Amino acid sequence: MQSGSVTTPFGRRPVTLALVRRQIATAEIEPGKAADKWKVFRDASEARELLGLQDRSLAVLDALLSFYPDNELRQDAQLIVFPSNVQLSLRAHGIAGATLRRHLALLVEAGLIVRKDSANGKRYTRKDREGEIESAFGFDISPLLLRAEELAGMAQQVAADRIAFRRAKESLTICRRDVRKLITAAIEEGAPGDWARIEGIYVDLVRRIPRSPTIEIVNSLLEEMRLLQDEIVNLLEMQKKTENTSTNDAHNERHIQNSKPQSITEFEPSSEKELEATPAQNNQPTEGTMRVFPLGLVLKACPEVMSYGPGGAVNNWRDLMSAAVVVRSMLGVSPSAYQEACEVMGPENAAVTMACILERSGHINSAGAYLRDLTIKAGRGEFSLGPALMALLRANGRSLSGVGKAS
Repeated sequence: MQSGSVTTPFGRRPVTLALVRRQIATAEIEPGKAADKWKVFRDASEARELLGLQDRSLAVLDALLSFYPDNELRQDAQLIVFPSNVQLSLRAHGIAGATLRRHLALLVEAGLIVRKDSANGKRYTRKDREGEIESAFGFDISPLLLRAEELAGMAQQVAADRIAFRRAKESLTICRRDVRKLITAAIEEGAPGDWARIEGIYVDLVRRIPRSPTIEIVNSLLEEMRLLQDEIVNLLEMQKKTENTSTNDAHNERHIQNSKPQSITEFEPSSEKELEATPAQNNQPTEGTMRVFPLGLVLKACPEVMSYGPGGAVNNWRDLMSAAVVVRSMLGVSPSAYQEACEVMGPENAAVTMACILERSGHINSAGAYLRDLTIKAGRGEFSLGPALMALLRANGRSLSGVGKAS
């Protein structure tokens, strides 16, 4: 075997230290080592991206190996092939001369073959008197034998990465589908939650999926999509638990209210003149006729609600109603209970009622059952916000000074 000697390439092709190291390494092949050339070729084909090779490069390598007569590469055999460019072109499916030279250079750069050029750059063999090959000039394919195990490992890694990539894409597709359907169901069924924000996050994630993603990008997007899915599921589970709790506690809450009427006396009218509240006449429903008190008075009595408004402030009735929706969700009041309160009391007074409940939330077992009870009382004309606001003003050490009369 002649691969132990170091030669430089013919013509203008430069020599590099990497090329020298590769030629020296071929002399270190373990004695007796052998490998199936087509198995090595398949491994190199599988690892072509890691090696920086193209399909045409593999066609040229296949053609080179076809000039080696045995199926097995052996350490003690002559591992130099010397076909002409014309012969190589024919076996490489008619590849053009310039293209052939470019892909031969790529195979050399990838460390799969080594040039063994003669003095004039021609490829040939010189035989001794017995007809045995004494020296050969062409392409040394011994690096394939030297790197057989390395190429097999690279092929296995590429195959594993391909499987992992396919599974990651499948998981992303399934997770993306689940998130989309969960958001749609939550919006259509009126589940509490900031679904506009969640849908915006989802749309942004989908927009970031490139046409040809890498496994790193897919895994990163999958992780974010799963986090979003977890957030949605948690919101829906909290809603379910809240609804169950509200249903189970409703009877208990009414029981407590009936057995301890003093617990809600602050929400019942103590006088027809107090805060100019107008009770119902003749015990008739007062839907939409409850008096609306000045916003300044409401905020004095219920200062905590202001932090739940847009930007952490309440500047008008629209801000208060927005804050009430947030408070409603936070306290576990179902959308149906709040909607009923809006229909019976009016949207402004329903928002004020939620603000009052927030102020006294530490003394209320179930805000949902409490609101439903007040809504029923309001429907019968037995509930006015005046006493509630007055009681909260006293509890907060406030007075009516500087607050306009009820409108």
